Amino acid sequence: MDKNKIREFFNSRADGWDEGMVKDDVIMNIILDNAEVSEGKDILDVASGTGVMIDYYLQRGVNSVTGVDLSDRMCEIASDKFKNQNVKIICGDIEEFESDRKFDAIVVYNSFPHFPDEERLISHLSSLLKKGGILTIAHGMSRAFINSRHSNVSYEVKHDLMEADRLAKLFSEYLEVTTVISDEKMYQVAGRKI
Repeated sequence: MDKNKIREFFNSRADGWDEGMVKDDVIMNIILDNAEVSEGKDILDVASGTGVMIDYYLQRGVNSVTGVDLSDRMCEIASDKFKNQNVKIICGDIEEFESDRKFDAIVVYNSFPHFPDEERLISHLSSLLKKGGILTIAHGMSRAFINSRHSNVSYEVKHDLMEADRLAKLFSEYLEVTTVISDEKMYQVAGRKI
């Protein structure tokens, strides 16, 4: 995959992104419960896009949200939407993102097929967690739906979403796996840093 092409792909779709977003509040809350997103927590929102998840975090009373996205245009839109002091949007490559602080929860929502090296990503994100923190990779749709939705998208910007059990095995190299769900409604793997 080519990160410049990924950036271009999402920049070209950013302005209509929110209108095309389908969100199921029940599924979103299951994902966030499994990620242990709750009051007082510091959240890293990976591939945060236009900030689809940020309202959900804020409704739960989190301490802070740091959103990181590769797309300049997605970041502009998110920054315009969220001017809260406890929300910070950073335009950049999450695999190069460094932080002096660690996070209670790291959420990768609806974006995992756009990362070229899954193991490298999981390793890096695990290093950004506080002890006891949770990393979650989730989609608000089934694996089959995600893969069919991406069937007409170039392999320069995505790959198929791997089976949840395979992802859980990758997680287990860095984290204690706490959640594995792959059904007709959603997909989620989560793990705790011990």
